[in-house]
Amino acid sequence: MHERNLVAQYGPREAMEYDVVVVGGGPAGLSAAIRLKQLAAESGKEVNVCVLEKGSEVGAHILSGAVMDPQAISELFPDWKERGAPLNTPVTEDRFLFLGASKALKTPSWALPACFQNHGNYIVSLANVTRWLGQQAEALGVEIFPGFPAAEILYNDDGSVKGVATGNMGVDRHGQPTAAFQLGMELHAKYTFFAEGARGHLGKQLISKYQLDAGKDPQTYAIGIKEIWEIDPKMHKAGLVVHTAGWPLDRGTYGGSFLYHLENNQVAVGYVVGLAYDNPYLSPYEEFQRYKTHPEIRKFFEGGKRLGYGARAITAGGLQSLPKLTFPGGVLIGCDAGFLNASRIKGSHAAIKTGMLAAQAAFDALNGERQHDELTAYPVAFEQSWLHEELYKARNFKPSMSKGLYTGTLLVGIDQVLFGGKAPWTLHHKHADHECLKPASDFTPISYPKPDGKLTFDRLSSVFISNTNHAEDQPIHLTLKDPSVPVNVNLARYAGPEARYCPAGVYEFVKNDDGNGNGADRLQINAQNCVHCKTCDIKDPTQNIVWVTPEGGGGPNYSAM
Repeated sequence: MHERNLVAQYGPREAMEYDVVVVGGGPAGLSAAIRLKQLAAESGKEVNVCVLEKGSEVGAHILSGAVMDPQAISELFPDWKERGAPLNTPVTEDRFLFLGASKALKTPSWALPACFQNHGNYIVSLANVTRWLGQQAEALGVEIFPGFPAAEILYNDDGSVKGVATGNMGVDRHGQPTAAFQLGMELHAKYTFFAEGARGHLGKQLISKYQLDAGKDPQTYAIGIKEIWEIDPKMHKAGLVVHTAGWPLDRGTYGGSFLYHLENNQVAVGYVVGLAYDNPYLSPYEEFQRYKTHPEIRKFFEGGKRLGYGARAITAGGLQSLPKLTFPGGVLIGCDAGFLNASRIKGSHAAIKTGMLAAQAAFDALNGERQHDELTAYPVAFEQSWLHEELYKARNFKPSMSKGLYTGTLLVGIDQVLFGGKAPWTLHHKHADHECLKPASDFTPISYPKPDGKLTFDRLSSVFISNTNHAEDQPIHLTLKDPSVPVNVNLARYAGPEARYCPAGVYEFVKNDDGNGNGADRLQINAQNCVHCKTCDIKDPTQNIVWVTPEGGGGPNYSAM
């Protein structure tokens, strides 16, 4: 039974009214809510704000490297240190290595572009920073509802956004209500902020409905896969930042690694692979595991213990791919729009800043007794901000690096070192990531080494330590427009790339057993493994997979990612 049919049968849904509803309890959404409350307090006004968060708690779905530029959080809370914000590890050293199969070439510090220099920044757990932001928001009177994903956009008769509805609870795998059935709730707002992170489920719909990407470059993404380790104290150096490019990826594939030394002998290590890659046999997960075996890298982990695992897509198109930010009744903020600075591998400061800028525009509109119109002051303020200047300088980085390691490095050197990011040209993205995959017949399968369970691991043991959980008997949230496409097109033409680009073992091609060990191929979707990275929604070559929100609270439960 379709969700809307359930509403028709059991409705109407209960509705709650707010001045501003924020979809997503990450850095962008919480900063927007906080800034709205700050502005209201400064003016002696009352603004009602709520935040919907699909994770089981604030921070449960937050994953990032992360080296954090404190510029934006310092604007939001000038006294963040006194308030106990968990920015505990200042960067002490930057290293950038070009890896060969067994050697490493260190870039001299004088040749390191400014985008890879992190003096004044902090190595953080963004999940913990987000939890701290949640505490600050609640102290200001923001209502936060964890475990309630926004599943549907609501519209007024004039086509403006009216708010959102949360998903129904207690629906079984076949869409039938169970004894625990609970109808979703409507949240109406004068303005709705969408802050879902990269490839937001509702943000994607808004971009399509209002044609917010008209005249823009295609958006381009990467997948970031990350682990947290506790390592030998002799190998630990708090504040050390190591980035690499090169091996194990071929020179034509965009990607690289990060290795950040936190406090308490912990290290955050991860691998980023651009999703515009063309070889359907490539597995970002296995490339990450292989990367850790490099002599220059494995020395950090020998004798250590892996504590956490996760993965998340990264919106990396930059300024050229940024959609229009406003539409009647709402805005896109943070990575839902795509404000990440790919050259710096940083987005949290941008998310916080865009949340603040949108909050100011909404507060001024509410003060003028406006509602459901376009907050045009927000993009104007963005274009006049330090963030726009920063992203303008970075605009050629991703298009340059997409031309291959050697050519890209040369182009980045010219753009960033010679011109300081202000070259008199702008390079463009020409293709969406899903268009870039080529037929399997053009390639040789990649033979990846088996995991050893000490340094390298299989997907399922990794998913286990991500604390991922979904109610078993709920509708599968990884939906197929046409169930025949995975076998008839993806398997036949591309050798079933779903089984490789997913970092959680969600997609598996199996045989329908006819009793004789034979049978037709079929795609098995292990939805309970999903870490909500959104890679399938992005990279599926036929765009047949559509990620939708599962029941509230499902997904990973990251403790300190």
